[in-house]
Amino acid sequence: MRRKVDRDRRVVVTGLGLISPLGTGVEKNWEALMAGRSGIVPITRFDTSDFPTKFAGEIPDFNPLDWIEKKDVRKMDLFIQYAMGAAEQAMQQSGLRITEDNADNVGVLVGVGIGGLCTIEENHMIFLESRLKRITPFFIPKLISNLAPGQISIRYGARGANFSTTSACASGSHAIGEAYRMIRAGYLDAAITGGAEAAITSLGVGGFIAMRALSTRNDNPTAASRPFDRERDGFVMAEGAASLILEERESAIARGAKILAEVVGYATNADAYHITSPSPDGQGAAKCMQRCLEDGGLDPNEVDYINAHGTSTPQGDVAETHAIKHVFGEHAARIAVSSTKSMTGHTLGAAGAIESAYTVLAILNSAIPPTINYEYPDPECDLDYVPNRSRPAKIRLALKNSFGFGGTNTTVAFRPAVEQ
Repeated sequence: MRRKVDRDRRVVVTGLGLISPLGTGVEKNWEALMAGRSGIVPITRFDTSDFPTKFAGEIPDFNPLDWIEKKDVRKMDLFIQYAMGAAEQAMQQSGLRITEDNADNVGVLVGVGIGGLCTIEENHMIFLESRLKRITPFFIPKLISNLAPGQISIRYGARGANFSTTSACASGSHAIGEAYRMIRAGYLDAAITGGAEAAITSLGVGGFIAMRALSTRNDNPTAASRPFDRERDGFVMAEGAASLILEERESAIARGAKILAEVVGYATNADAYHITSPSPDGQGAAKCMQRCLEDGGLDPNEVDYINAHGTSTPQGDVAETHAIKHVFGEHAARIAVSSTKSMTGHTLGAAGAIESAYTVLAILNSAIPPTINYEYPDPECDLDYVPNRSRPAKIRLALKNSFGFGGTNTTVAFRPAVEQ
């Protein structure tokens, strides 16, 4: 029997999971954010002696065996392992149980920008040495993006919508936004959603070096990611994962779940401008924020915090600043705008999910993470970037911006859990 679709349902967050250069676990991440601590370190995975960039945001404490059975680890690229670890954390916090009664209405949507680059590089070398003799049968299932949500679905028995969004640096936010849409519209009752990425390989880093996209501040890696600062010279590559459990509000309340925040708006669009650069005037990003506010019927003057895309690139930070000023006018000066990439680096396809989790934590804890390494104001970036120190603040409404190669834009809106 076809389910009746209710397009006015409310969607809440009931669980979070985090794996980032700041550590594994929500508490570790939040403590590091509030302390303004960088997770950027010299690369340990491969020889960087001939690389102009020698640092990245590696995960300091991740052990796959904490989250995955040993026999299954070899079937998963590192990005899938991260996704599994983040999902398990979020499921534990949420207390959501997937049973025969609700399995068809629980989805898994995970954003992945690049996929199994580690597996591709490793097996390419094996193939060159031995042709087909030593290629693992897990080669393809390990590397394809949709095996992040696929493996999560198999573990928990979630039989609803199951797919990966792949939209470069907006992938994680797209996954969250689409999960929100499907729950609000009645196609799902709950979703395990988020993003994952593990592309710190010689080829991955080398590719971004060839684009001249990365910072080369090798003398001081922890100060390399400096969004909105006049001396910024490129982004810092990083990796990790985040998972959010989204649920229809009434069913979450009925089962006694703790509601962490509410998702109240989502929009996505395109610049239609360039394969890697944002539109300089920020008009695409501005329209995306405007449509997100319209989607939720939200008052722009209630926005107290924006977790910016803020990658630390010369063009991107200016374009986002222009976009915010265009949307909010005089109110833009009163909005706290911080880039947590200043501490984590840019986790690519995982970024929107990790930073959405940070936005939920900011709302929940009434505190705004800083933009660290902010030393030299840029006349073209003249908003309140919460420089260098976190601050207490009651947040009525928050936006999370994510922008990606190809001109893709995404904004998700969150507000505190309210009794109404």
